[in-house]
Amino acid sequence: MIEINFKREISATVDQAIERATKALAAEGFGILTRIDMHSKIKEKTGKDIVPTVILGACNPNLAYEAYTANSDVASLLPCNAVIREIAAGKISLEFAKPTGMMKIMGDEKLVKLAIEADAKIERALKNV
Repeated sequence: MIEINFKREISATVDQAIERATKALAAEGFGILTRIDMHSKIKEKTGKDIVPTVILGACNPNLAYEAYTANSDVASLLPCNAVIREIAAGKISLEFAKPTGMMKIMGDEKLVKLAIEADAKIERALKNV
């Protein structure tokens, strides 16, 4: 099985985790392009409840450019998602997309090689949340 995420649990609220994740990703050159409050959308569209779950679309423009110019089909896998999910009161699961795992799905070794640098940055950001 291909690993597609780096994972870590922290003690925080969802809002605190979002702030910490955003800062840690920024320190590695990633900006947040999108924010999806998945729990709100699920409730709005289905009337059903899930635990608070926020998906941040993070992008390092230089790495995205390199990947896109190597194979424009990669756009379907961009940006890298950072998931912040409440697993218990005051306990948060952080799941940051693993770029090499995502690029392996494409079957393009050039993209996998490019993603190694992104992996290092994402993993460092996760450790620094």
